[in-house]
Amino acid sequence: MKRRNFIKTAGVAATVPMVLNGMKISAAPMSPLFSSVDPYSDKVLVIVRLSGGYDGLNVVLPLDQYSNLSKLRANILIPDTKALKISTETGLHPTMTGFQQLFQDGKLGVVHSVGYPNQNRSHFRSTDIWQSASSANEYLNTGWVGRYFQDDHPTYPEGYPSGEFPDPFAITLGSTVSETCQGTVGNFSLTLTDPFNFGKLTEGKETLFPETPYGQELSFLRTSISQTNQYADVIGAASKKGKNLATYPTSNLASQLKNVALLLSGGIKTRVFVANLGGFDTHANQVDVSDTTRGTQRELLLILSEAIKAFQEDLRLMQLEERVLGLTFSEFGRQIKSNFSMGTDHGTAAPLFVFGSCVGKQIVGKNPEIPATVPDQTGVPMQIDFRDVYGSILQDWFGVSEAEIKDYLFANYTRLPIVKNCAVATDTEDLSFEPTSVKAYPNPFRESSRISFRLNGSAWTRISVFDNIGSELKVLMSQQLGAGDHQVDFVGDYLPAGIYFCRIQVGREVQTLRMVKI
Repeated sequence: MKRRNFIKTAGVAATVPMVLNGMKISAAPMSPLFSSVDPYSDKVLVIVRLSGGYDGLNVVLPLDQYSNLSKLRANILIPDTKALKISTETGLHPTMTGFQQLFQDGKLGVVHSVGYPNQNRSHFRSTDIWQSASSANEYLNTGWVGRYFQDDHPTYPEGYPSGEFPDPFAITLGSTVSETCQGTVGNFSLTLTDPFNFGKLTEGKETLFPETPYGQELSFLRTSISQTNQYADVIGAASKKGKNLATYPTSNLASQLKNVALLLSGGIKTRVFVANLGGFDTHANQVDVSDTTRGTQRELLLILSEAIKAFQEDLRLMQLEERVLGLTFSEFGRQIKSNFSMGTDHGTAAPLFVFGSCVGKQIVGKNPEIPATVPDQTGVPMQIDFRDVYGSILQDWFGVSEAEIKDYLFANYTRLPIVKNCAVATDTEDLSFEPTSVKAYPNPFRESSRISFRLNGSAWTRISVFDNIGSELKVLMSQQLGAGDHQVDFVGDYLPAGIYFCRIQVGREVQTLRMVKI
């Protein structure tokens, strides 16, 4: 499915947030009824934002790295004996029994060390980067989802809603609209707190407004109020018709996801939902002094795991789970070293989760390599660019073409095998890269080091070097290579002594190699 066709199965939304008897809502254009012919036309994406930047090393536990982790974060490290194993080398935090069960059921995937080059480590700027899918030195005023809606709705908000677009395309659960869905003129999302508690806004009498900026703003406001009232009717009808079948825990996130399931069961045609869970900025008291399996992070992970497990069970009982794919993200990971306040400070990459019956039981990427010693402020090096995750979902879940993703998301997009088991595109490509062949000599090095690797077939290859805080220092190679042994030299005589990371990406396979400058 082309991006244009994908957008034509969707609606749009406005930017002005409204309050309707306790329900925050903003005007948003609507989507049409979906075609039964197109296999992508009824797919739904649920995005769960984990606000604050979470400590991935205490969430997805790299059990094969515990010898060095115990030296760097002994005061907060989860005991390996308490880990919930999902592979011989990887475990989950012991409170995440819901996630372990989803993984065993083939409904949860882990994507290791996700981030972006030149990590900013600012909550605001990094969140902006994740929501807009920009590079670190690029400032975009549109969201990565919003850009896909905008092309087919250049006149928005004029003419919305209409008979062709009766349902809100995107809904943000909570009181603040998600910038993920921001278009060039308006936001393609609507905010919703309580689908049962709303009323009508007063629209006022029809009046001709002056042809001035003031008049244009008033006209836009009237349009937004009218849209809000119409979309409130649609949401109200779906909430009355829908019914939850699973039992949910008591938490704000669980309530958000419960409302998503309710609206879907009521027949709403919304394509993207955004939920939020905050509190992950754990500089202090991330764990309890007496028991590292308890503390602030444990409570947050319990909420996350149990809410998504209940949501997935609700979808199964409703026979809707093959329509829904979920994704978590957080603006950054935490540093490898813990601090002296039983917490962690802003870092670089972190794992994210994908969930749904079409995900399969999978781990994308490898456990991060943890050195025995690291400089202060060292974060987990990036393996997977987050835009590859976004692009893979757009391609394999919504049917957007690879060429369009590279044009509108980022040029170096590489498809990942995230969608596995449902009647959508799957990745059966054989790997042509031998990760065990990657070597750097000399390592440690004084002036330069030669990186060598082997390909079994032709593949696009990108090699770059990062410092310990996630800044991309140099791109050594970005080109198509043939089968055989290859080498590339890294000259680092100008760099200070320290730890660096060479990232080798061959097709969809990534390897990170630690290098030491002496």
